[in-house]
Amino acid sequence: MNNTSTNPGQRSTLNTIAASLLIVGGLNWGLVAIAEFDLVAWLFGEDFGATNVASRIVYGLVGLAAVYGIAALARSQSAGADRQSAAARS
Repeated sequence: MNNTSTNPGQRSTLNTIAASLLIVGGLNWGLVAIAEFDLVAWLFGEDFGATNVASRIVYGLVGLAAVYGIAALARSQSAGADRQSAAARS
């Protein structure tokens, strides 16, 4: 797949945002598991497990970042397979 229409700087920024959101989500789940503490709920003034509009937006963005991460991983795996195939033909 050819990505010449995508600005590399925009992709890098999107990768950084997605990675940051995945880190937030991972840390939040780690805190839930280890300390029964919901950092996102706490940041928005809610009790453990409670949500409001702001926390649901954060949770939704973390979920979208995970979907983006899956797609990025699939693209990178596909590109790696394409490079290996091209190298084998050489």
